[in-house]
Amino acid sequence: MVAFTLNGEARKLDVDPDMPLLWALRDVIGLTGTKFGCGKAQCGACTVHLDGTPVRSCQTAVRDIEGAKITTVEGLSGKVGETVQSVWTALDVPQCGYCQSGQIMSAVALLTDTPKPSDDDIDSAMGGNLCRCATYHRIRAAIHEAARRLGS
Repeated sequence: MVAFTLNGEARKLDVDPDMPLLWALRDVIGLTGTKFGCGKAQCGACTVHLDGTPVRSCQTAVRDIEGAKITTVEGLSGKVGETVQSVWTALDVPQCGYCQSGQIMSAVALLTDTPKPSDDDIDSAMGGNLCRCATYHRIRAAIHEAARRLGS
């Protein structure tokens, strides 16, 4: 049994401790916003926040979340999370949308740590998130716009 906080709610899971967090979120809990991409922590589609830090849930074992605070795209809140989601919609960032929950989670972490990111900061923070539709220019524009809105 693993106890943790998920999107602000205390939870317990009685699953194989080696189960990837991704499958616990999607198949056991039913939160499907976090996507399976590569299964090797290389594409970023499965990004969630573990105690505020973006991690790849496909390679994070349930045993490693004991006592942790997990936030998924469904649980984003607060000024940064709400601003990023609003800008993502306003600028029509997604094309197919499959990778976007991971992109959003990484963008929120970036803007939380670096309120006025440079292009290099964005490239560094977002470089591990792949988008097969190549919406990278819209992602970068959305991050800059979110930073602008958050700074006002």
